[in-house]
Amino acid sequence: MMKFRGMTAIALGVGLLLAAAPLQGFAALKPGVKAPDFTLDAAQGGKPFSLSLKHALKQGPVVLYFFPAAFTPGCTIEAHLFAESTDDFRKLGARVIGVTAGNIDRVAEFSRSECRDKFAVAADPGAKVAAKYDTTMRTADNRILSERTSYVIAPNGTILLSYTDSKPQAHIEKTMAAVRAWKARKR
Repeated sequence: MMKFRGMTAIALGVGLLLAAAPLQGFAALKPGVKAPDFTLDAAQGGKPFSLSLKHALKQGPVVLYFFPAAFTPGCTIEAHLFAESTDDFRKLGARVIGVTAGNIDRVAEFSRSECRDKFAVAADPGAKVAAKYDTTMRTADNRILSERTSYVIAPNGTILLSYTDSKPQAHIEKTMAAVRAWKARKR
């Protein structure tokens, strides 16, 4: 009986751990859903401005990527990768926008140094917009941050791709493929 209880407790513990772990490759908002509109303080090349998703979508599809925190190793790698690919996204008619929980001063510096002046980064204090996109996580010290999630949003506001993975490398590949597929359908 004691052995059975121990095994049950272990199985229950493992099950709870797996249930709480974020799934890689899956974001909460699914393709086909309307993307929540937002307006945030943003910066590009260190210059602050007000960023509206609705306005950005008038220019073409948007690659909207959420990241946990500016100047952390994974987020810096992801910013560099998106910066290197921004011209390719533009050739396809898409605009890249990064969003993170944080203040505008930190985001302005990040947009200049790590995003290499290539794309806008918006400050989402308290991860309120990230919550609308169902892409938040809680840190060990109980702060709420954006989870590493990328979306591709069509000009009509429909989500074409949602992708969550803690590793930054695949985000560019997945979003680029979704933008190319959108572009191919538009021909």
